Amino acid sequence: MAELPEVPTPTLTAIYADYEARQGDGFRDHLGASIIGKSCARALWYDFRWVTPARHSGRLLRLFETGQLEEDRLVRNLRATGATVLEVDPETGRQFRIEAHGGHFGGSLDGVAIGLLEAPKTWHVLEFKTHSAKSFADLTAKGVVLSKPQHAAQMQIYMHLTGITRAFYVAVCKDTDALHIERIEADGAMAERLLEKAGRVIFAQHPPARISEDPAWFECRFCDHHAVCHDSGGAAVTCRACLHSTAVEGGWHCVRHDRMLAPVEQRAACHRHLFIPDLVPGEVIDAGEDTVTYRMADGSTWTNDARTPEASAC
Repeated sequence: MAELPEVPTPTLTAIYADYEARQGDGFRDHLGASIIGKSCARALWYDFRWVTPARHSGRLLRLFETGQLEEDRLVRNLRATGATVLEVDPETGRQFRIEAHGGHFGGSLDGVAIGLLEAPKTWHVLEFKTHSAKSFADLTAKGVVLSKPQHAAQMQIYMHLTGITRAFYVAVCKDTDALHIERIEADGAMAERLLEKAGRVIFAQHPPARISEDPAWFECRFCDHHAVCHDSGGAAVTCRACLHSTAVEGGWHCVRHDRMLAPVEQRAACHRHLFIPDLVPGEVIDAGEDTVTYRMADGSTWTNDARTPEASAC
């Protein structure tokens, strides 16, 4: 007989519940440089349009925090070798930050360093990552470019937009505490392609093609947006999923109300909300100024009616 799983203690349950209560809605205001290396442009568009709220278990959120806490130790490790490490911009007192595409694309650097033993006179972008034993073994066997293309893409963006020509990648195995270090050279052509990709995603009114039409494809199977993309699931009700809103320089504009939208308003949406038709699992059969009617896959009809407070329910 298989052993029954251990029952969590009340304290353990409460600790995880605290993490879950503090995680927010999972929506990021910008498209992050940390994810631009994703192979599926549609998944990136869903991320940027806040289609699926990201919800994680307390255990996983605590694991994310472990990665963040490791950064301070890695900074101390590098300084112990004689390197000069800056975790924050001396001019602002905050993390070094890069932006592009009117503020819709960006990211924050773990830091910059000079005096590293491999090239003491060269400034480097610092990137710190933690890995499971399996992930770490793959990384050390293949190198970051082949093993972790999203990490490599992130560093290329950071180098390109800061003007720094080298990156210093420090990886930690969470199981053994072993370290892996690589120096990465800037590739301007790759960075430009990634920036163009980000622009296409940000300013697209319709979702790009799926990476695969097979819902069982491994990248689709583990995607946060699988339900919306392949299973006719409903998108979250936010301004970014509304056909009235558009990403413009410096923010989001609502054509229905003819004004810019603050992030808190984007999350709340209004009763005039109309889903972008691509997010509804049906065929448009009729449309007016405040309504869009769909024929659903089961033959029924559904009207997205922005004339009533109940309009935004899919």
